[in-house]
Amino acid sequence: MDNFIDLVRQRRSTRKFLETCISPDVVAELMRAALMSPSSKRTNAWEFILVDDADKLKKLSLSKKHGSALIEGASLGIVIIADKNKSDVWVEDASIAALIIQLQAESLGLGSCWVQIRQRRDAQDRDSEDYVRELLGIPEQYGVLCILALGMKAEQRKAFDEAKLQWEKLHLGQFKQ
Repeated sequence: MDNFIDLVRQRRSTRKFLETCISPDVVAELMRAALMSPSSKRTNAWEFILVDDADKLKKLSLSKKHGSALIEGASLGIVIIADKNKSDVWVEDASIAALIIQLQAESLGLGSCWVQIRQRRDAQDRDSEDYVRELLGIPEQYGVLCILALGMKAEQRKAFDEAKLQWEKLHLGQFKQ
């Protein structure tokens, strides 16, 4: 990508992945970007659990009633967590880190999809955070925000169509209807 707006335009959620591994060097580049993510008061409450084991990815794909099955086909799942005791804005900080990982993935030619875990439930009506926490041995003080499913794209999607920008959502100076 030549510039940032091209990267943003091109990044689309990928739900189908090729059966190929992501090289350790590419994973390191993803994590380098993640660790540079900003956080409130530089608390760095976020942490990242990298899962590439097919059996664990399959189990993670059951973490929600709807919308998590795609994790099973990913080469890598990155579970975004944060220590709730370190920051009262852990959700915001972890969200920023997740988006930075997604943008870095796109810049490296990978596809990604955000699978929301926080405030979601699985098919047995269990709290999705508790399910992931138990599966991966995450202590209670950590909030589980999302799982990023990553891999080589099985299909290319069209870039975002700028003709669909909703300029009416911008308000200058104050809210206007």
